[in-house]
This record gives sequence, C-alpha cells and structure tokens, in this order.
Amino acid sequence: MSESPSAAPVVLDVWCELECPDCHRALSDLHALRARYGDRLEVRLRHFPLEKHKHAYAAAQAAEEAVVQGKGWLYIEAVLARTADLARSGEPLLIEVATELGLDAEEFDTALIDGRHLLVVDADQAEGKAIGVTGTPTYVIGDERLDGGRSQDGLRRRIEEIADRLLAGQG
Repeated sequence: MSESPSAAPVVLDVWCELECPDCHRALSDLHALRARYGDRLEVRLRHFPLEKHKHAYAAAQAAEEAVVQGKGWLYIEAVLARTADLARSGEPLLIEVATELGLDAEEFDTALIDGRHLLVVDADQAEGKAIGVTGTPTYVIGDERLDGGRSQDGLRRRIEEIADRLLAGQG
C-alpha cells in the first residue's frame, strides 16, 4: 500500500538544546500540538547547543544515543525537566537519566567518550546557523522560522495557523 503525497505529515523542526529552560517551557506547546494533529504533524528535534550552556553539547549527543536505544523523546523530556540539575551536574546526570529510563547507561557513557553522535549534532547546528537560528527554541514549519527564544507568547497559535494552512493545501 502506498501513501499518496497528501498523506505526508507537515514537519515541525524544533531547534532545541537540553540545558535550555525555555526549551523545557516549550514542551507544553509541543504536547498540545501533538494532541491536536497526531500523525499529521511530525515534530523533529534538531540540536542547537548554545555555548553559554556547558553541558548542552554532551546532552545533544546523549539524546541521539537515546534515539538509537528507542527512547529518544522520553529521554529528551526527562533531561529538559531537569535543566537546572544538568547545569550543576553535567554528564553524570545524563547517565543517571538513562539509567532511570532503563536504557543501557554503559553504552551512553561510551557514546559520550567515543563521540559517535558528533556528526549528527554538528550537522544540525550547522544547518541551524545556515537558516538563521540564533537561540532556542526556534521552530521551522513550512518555510517560516519562529523564534521562541525571545518569547513563547502566541507561538503555538502561529504554528497551528501555519500547520492548518499547509494541511489544507494538501487536500
């Protein structure tokens, strides 16, 4: 059975970093968007570790390991819920969260040492810079970029307007 092009979901790229309190606050909007659109909206986390957060780069690599182990979004949300702890504790917190979620913590540790996910993180960051991302969270839907690092106010409504327009254009 093949899907027609109109069945393709609208893609929402979320440029995020896991030590960012604003990204944690943005989760409620992402949950609401998922509830409203279901599989018609594909939410993709894109890494954009900021220099001001010294553990963000390691957290991005750990998130990629969580994806490999099948619990990417669970891990991302668990780390975002503890941004202040991550700022204080660093990599030990990343391993602790993996353990709490039943992931292979030794593999997480190895992944952080051997850098197997560096290319994914670097590619996301480079693409973000190329399209003008300067802070997190930043959303890209259709051909529009919305900066949530300045203010989350009204962003979910704006994303819904764009998603509705794009979905209507598919039919």
